[in-house]
Amino acid sequence: MILDGPLQTLFEREGLPSYELPTPLFEAYGGGIGFRKPCVFANFVASVDGVVALPEPTESGHLISKNSRADRFVMGLLRACADTVLVGAGTFRKTRGALFRADAIHPDGASAFAELRERLGLAPHPRLVVVTRSGAVDPAEPALDGALVVTSRAGEAALRGRVSPNTEVVALGADTLLLGDVVALLRKRGTELLLTEGGPSLFAEAVRAKLVDELFVTKSPALFGRYPNDRRKSLADGFDLSGVSMDLLSVRRHGSYLFLRYAL
Repeated sequence: MILDGPLQTLFEREGLPSYELPTPLFEAYGGGIGFRKPCVFANFVASVDGVVALPEPTESGHLISKNSRADRFVMGLLRACADTVLVGAGTFRKTRGALFRADAIHPDGASAFAELRERLGLAPHPRLVVVTRSGAVDPAEPALDGALVVTSRAGEAALRGRVSPNTEVVALGADTLLLGDVVALLRKRGTELLLTEGGPSLFAEAVRAKLVDELFVTKSPALFGRYPNDRRKSLADGFDLSGVSMDLLSVRRHGSYLFLRYAL
């Protein structure tokens, strides 16, 4: 069983693109989903008070989502739609052992996710792209097998001879790295549907550079609070975005969780 009861659609704007989903995915999501190409879309889980990242050394999404199966299902569905998944080095370091694949985050939907990717003409799994200015990532992480690491020339020097032959390293710039250049590189290589899963600093930088088309946010029924020097992060961290406007595209519900979709 993919999900213990479907997501309930509370609102959905007319005219959104919709793929021909396999029946189990259509029923679990409570309808269709699709994207106009090209599209950069982001996905986060946030507490009601807006916390998306905790200072714990391990990935904090499962703490914020309280291990919600519905949240993991939506993550899997979005990964199944993407040809590329982009993460920042901080997120990558905190998700040790993660593979950033649909079947890895929600194994119960593995066969349906695979069928969807086949229908969409996609490879069995999206390619992982890790963005790191410094090159400070663990080359032994299994997710790097077949992945692309985009870095600076300084980062490339730090990784040289340490990653496997199956890991591609591309340097853009000497000491700096602009996300606009990263997305341009991926577009040139054929990426049409790019999913970013964070972190919040990378997302804020992408929004400031007007690179993000859509945002998916799971609102978890939890409060974490903030206090001085707590090192907790909100959804968009590190940049002044001056009230960037968003349009609500859909709202779904599963129990006390809300699943929001916005256009930027």
